[in-house]
Amino acid sequence: MSWRNSSLTDVDHYLYQFRLIIIGESTVGKSCLLRRFTQGRWIEHNDPTVGVDFHTKMVQVDGHNLKLQLWDTAGQERFRAITRSYFRNAVGALLVFDISDQNSFAKVSGWMEDVRQSSKPHEPVFLLVGNKADLDRQRQVLRVDAERLANSFKIDYIETSSRTGQNVEEIFNVLARRIFEAIQDGTVVVGNGWDGVKKGDEIPKELSSRVNLQQKKISDTKDNGGGCCK
Repeated sequence: MSWRNSSLTDVDHYLYQFRLIIIGESTVGKSCLLRRFTQGRWIEHNDPTVGVDFHTKMVQVDGHNLKLQLWDTAGQERFRAITRSYFRNAVGALLVFDISDQNSFAKVSGWMEDVRQSSKPHEPVFLLVGNKADLDRQRQVLRVDAERLANSFKIDYIETSSRTGQNVEEIFNVLARRIFEAIQDGTVVVGNGWDGVKKGDEIPKELSSRVNLQQKKISDTKDNGGGCCK
């Protein structure tokens, strides 16, 4: 297992932390999507993930900072026992397949069911991702078929390319928004010893505004020669 911390510092404040997993068959490009999102780069040749790989990144939804814990899981069957242990505390999952590989698409339903069974009693928020959109000429999975499957699951479907960066930011932002909305409407419950969602230390907007106003008044007083030490 490897650990990477991307674009976060100890002084960052956030409203919630979401634990997300990226799942799908080996070679569909999960690690490349994650690297493009967290590091802004793409590598032609990438070694398969062994077990799990970990990244973090901050996104914003409705003006709130949300910290994403991103767990890249290995697609090979021999690592399944390891990766299942990370499914339980996931509040969200990107279901990734390769649009140029029909077999990877055929396995999507199995991956989804595996996560659902392993994460009980919690139900993660899913998003279906058709990766390698830059290989459209070699496409084996029609968009209409992928959209039909996503509709049957009642989830979003987005096509991406880690090579070009197409929609890579969008899939993480959309998933974060869906989870945030699920918290707002009570579908996802925060707490109870579950690590899928954790409360952060973000200062509420109304309190932050009052603090900034007080700081401005203090600053103005000092600039005008006021203060007890004059």
